[in-house]
Amino acid sequence: MVRRTRAFLSPSSCLALRRLSVFSLARLSPLCFAALCVVACARPSGGGASGGSRGADDAGVVTQTSVTVKGSDTMVILGQRWAEVYMKQNPGMTIQVTGGGSGTGIAALINGSTDVCESSRPMKEKEKEEVLKKRGAPAVETNVALDALAVYVNEKSTLQQVSIPALRKVYRGETTNWKELGGPDHAIVLYGRENNSGTYGYFKEHVLENKDFAPATQTLAGTAAVANAVKGDVYGIGYGGIAYLEGVRALKVRKDDLPATPAVAPDLKTAQDGSYPISRNLQFYTAGEPSGSLKKFIDWVKGPEGQKIIGDVGYYPLRAGAP
Repeated sequence: MVRRTRAFLSPSSCLALRRLSVFSLARLSPLCFAALCVVACARPSGGGASGGSRGADDAGVVTQTSVTVKGSDTMVILGQRWAEVYMKQNPGMTIQVTGGGSGTGIAALINGSTDVCESSRPMKEKEKEEVLKKRGAPAVETNVALDALAVYVNEKSTLQQVSIPALRKVYRGETTNWKELGGPDHAIVLYGRENNSGTYGYFKEHVLENKDFAPATQTLAGTAAVANAVKGDVYGIGYGGIAYLEGVRALKVRKDDLPATPAVAPDLKTAQDGSYPISRNLQFYTAGEPSGSLKKFIDWVKGPEGQKIIGDVGYYPLRAGAP
């Protein structure tokens, strides 16, 4: 493969070229003179919102050659897998994926240090207003995958199911012993996420009804850390993305305590039809409608190849025809 390189001279060098004598320039062929002018006076084009590099195609059209993706720790393994496969198929592209939590990704989108925010919760109206104010473009939401937010217990736990009201009491600190849920006579050990996590925000809104977590909840940085903690604690309970089930088990969940209400297991069908009570969309957010190379990448994520990778990682693809 032949790589094309361009040299860029400083403004002073450009000025020096202009000061060359007419005699000196006249000794150059017209083609060499034109090439020299282009090399001396060209300037690198600016990057995108995150300072990503850009290149030009054979027609001279400037295209973005790197994309930054930042945010949800729930989604980071998925984003990294997408990036890995996409870069193999598109050698000219560089896609950098980092976590830190949905809140961190949203802040990066607002301040312009990322092209894409990965989020496991919807953006708040105030956050959208900040994007518009600071970026001059609206926050655009793109659903890219589905997750059944799992309630983790140790593989040795005898508990098989839990209702949303019962789970609320556990994480509010109102239920503190496993025997109250049909388990052994032992204190429940609570594990959860930090407050910059989209999973934390989603769980607080949809399970705790926006009430506070019990002070005894041990907050951990990352879904993997929560799953690992429960894996090593037979009396532990946690919550997080369905893709992190190694060494732990997901409880069936009932939406209420009515006798006729079934306990629903988290799986592809129940996530897609919404019957699992705490299923959710996983999103990309951009400042303005994506275009060019960024749009091409997002379209690929939503296409057959990108959606297949979701299942390989352990999450669920969007329903056919979903927006």
